[in-house]
Amino acid sequence: MNIAIIGAGKVGGAVAVKLAEHGHAVTLAARDLASERVQATLARHDGLRAEPIADAVAPAELVILATPFGAVKAALQDAGSLDGKILVDATNPVGEGVGHALGSELSGGEFVQGVAPRALVVKAFSIYGYENFEDPVYPGHGELRPAMLIAGNDLAARATVADLLEELGWQPVETGDITTSLHLEHLALLWIKLARVQGKGSDFVWAMLTR
Repeated sequence: MNIAIIGAGKVGGAVAVKLAEHGHAVTLAARDLASERVQATLARHDGLRAEPIADAVAPAELVILATPFGAVKAALQDAGSLDGKILVDATNPVGEGVGHALGSELSGGEFVQGVAPRALVVKAFSIYGYENFEDPVYPGHGELRPAMLIAGNDLAARATVADLLEELGWQPVETGDITTSLHLEHLALLWIKLARVQGKGSDFVWAMLTR
């Protein structure tokens, strides 16, 4: 699959490398192609390349948004037309005190959908830190895999993202339309509090047990 990733920070870089390892054509979409972050990510896998944001997005079958939340609007404006494209929202509106930056009155996923109203927005890659995107494998649990919760309005787009997540080693869990992103973002904030604030560390994930 031809995939563009907007954002070459820790999350974008981790997802980019993992997708490239699975044989996908991955392009880092960036304003500054010579930036330290872009160059560091490119150095991690020979199959990665970098292009200006609009150039990377135009031919992409799927776009992953992995910028800091405050940069979302500008990044999507730079992306050009996203009409009909699957746009994976991997951002989290993290506010002061690890609270929800939008006051829990609107989800970040809905905000992204509002900025790109004709994109097929799917919330994913959002409930953990970048370390688990680099390595989602937790051995010793049989066939149980880490859960990746997703939300979005378009059923076909959700299915495409679910297939991609399964390929990368996750158990995709559909949670509903884009408004459900609010609950995913709260789950992400809980993970951050446990991992970063309370010092539990990043080596834990959520899983779903079923009978």
